[in-house]
Amino acid sequence: MSRRAAAVVVATLALSLGAAAGASAATTASTAATAKASYLQVVDDVMCVVCHEPLAVAQSPEAFQERDYIRQEIATGKTRKQIEDDLVAQYGPAVLALPPAHGVNLLVYVVPPLVLILGIATLAVFIPRWRRRPRRGEPGPERGGAPMDPADAQRLDEDLSRLA
Repeated sequence: MSRRAAAVVVATLALSLGAAAGASAATTASTAATAKASYLQVVDDVMCVVCHEPLAVAQSPEAFQERDYIRQEIATGKTRKQIEDDLVAQYGPAVLALPPAHGVNLLVYVVPPLVLILGIATLAVFIPRWRRRPRRGEPGPERGGAPMDPADAQRLDEDLSRLA
């Protein structure tokens, strides 16, 4: 592997780790924000169980009932996490817009970044190899093309001068 390809792989890994750290910090910040529930935050994180659309845009009668339930829960002073837990207990895990990050659902969060990193690393390794490889029929340094005869070189120069 060339130095350039190694540098690209290292940079890709550093960026992905930085993005993971940023996501972790955002999760920590959102956890701290659970102390006070906001209607818009809860509605954005919940799906309508009937029409399977985000609750914020769903127009089914069930969606109106879910929104009313959320308003009542906020009025009683519950946190966002408590409201979401109540909704999961009432409607099942399908009510959440994002699957919980544990068990098999963890694959949803882990596999896409891994595939992206693997794809970038593969391209970083193989694109330089493909570019160095000569095309079919072209003499390359490894094929050792024969030097041109001086008479052929003169004839080629004459032909090219007529075309120009």
